[in-house]
Amino acid sequence: MRSPVREIMLMRLRETIRQPEIVFWAFIFPVLLAAVLGLAFRERRPGPIPAVVAREAGREAAADNLAARLRRDPRLRVTLLPPVEAARALRTGRVDIVVTAADPLVYRYDPARAEGPLALAVVDAALQRAAGRTDPLATTTETVTEPGSRYVDFLVPGLLGMNLLSGGLWGLGWAIVDLRMKRLLKRFTASPLRRADFVLGQMLARAVFVPLETAALLGLTHLLFRVPVRGSLLDLAIVIALGTACFSALGALLASRAQSMETASGLINLTQMPMLVMSGVFFATSRFPAALQPVIRALPLTAANDALRAVMLEGRSLSTLGGELAVMAIWGLVSFVATVKLFRWT
Repeated sequence: MRSPVREIMLMRLRETIRQPEIVFWAFIFPVLLAAVLGLAFRERRPGPIPAVVAREAGREAAADNLAARLRRDPRLRVTLLPPVEAARALRTGRVDIVVTAADPLVYRYDPARAEGPLALAVVDAALQRAAGRTDPLATTTETVTEPGSRYVDFLVPGLLGMNLLSGGLWGLGWAIVDLRMKRLLKRFTASPLRRADFVLGQMLARAVFVPLETAALLGLTHLLFRVPVRGSLLDLAIVIALGTACFSALGALLASRAQSMETASGLINLTQMPMLVMSGVFFATSRFPAALQPVIRALPLTAANDALRAVMLEGRSLSTLGGELAVMAIWGLVSFVATVKLFRWT
């Protein structure tokens, strides 16, 4: 007798191949998203700080002299403007600081903007040195830029985790509900097929495409942006496999009783959206308040993203990722058991 798990897996694979739009969402969309965001946040040298010297009536000579001293610093781009225009430029964010040639000098900047305090420090240092101040300590600087510290390096593991989540929830959950709506699942009630075999076959079919999706995403981002994989490829594959199983089981659970596409879509979005926002796909989870951190740490996508970044960017081994692996394993096991208990063919 043929294995029921194998037959269910082959059935799901044939359905997937016959739907060309899946190729776009599974393979092309994650790569395009990584490429666009990588280009938008590519590594760039910071430009000169825009500063304005307010050219007040009666103090034109002092303002011109002040601007000349500031222009000696290559870190600054200095413009002379009337006071009203200078204030408008600061208010609209076109400049970071306005200097008025009064006695004493007046610096105007917005401390709520990150550029403001930096502009204040650079402008003040330039004027103090021009006035004869000498630094008491001799220093030298070294600049270091390495793959792993850029935004695109942070982004790619998050996109990989997001792809695993979306593939599990939409690729599996949506497919099961579609079969139920077409009355195809009902036919299995007359067969000896067990619910566990059906769910496992669907999960294995999803797992077939994950290596191809992962290779496309990591391969292109490495070629375009030199995104590193510092850890073991085997460790990375294990994290991806565990994440795939976890999210596939979760997707099957959401679809275990859904009777319509509207219900399935609502359940999937209700589950997916909080994780996409809070689990560190596009920005660090540390941005959220401390009170939310225990909840965020308990989310499976947070665990997947943290584990992927630890292996790819830090080169850590699985032995140091026990907490993250445990969270994914618990979510996957509980979801699978619950699916088998709650699943209905009709």
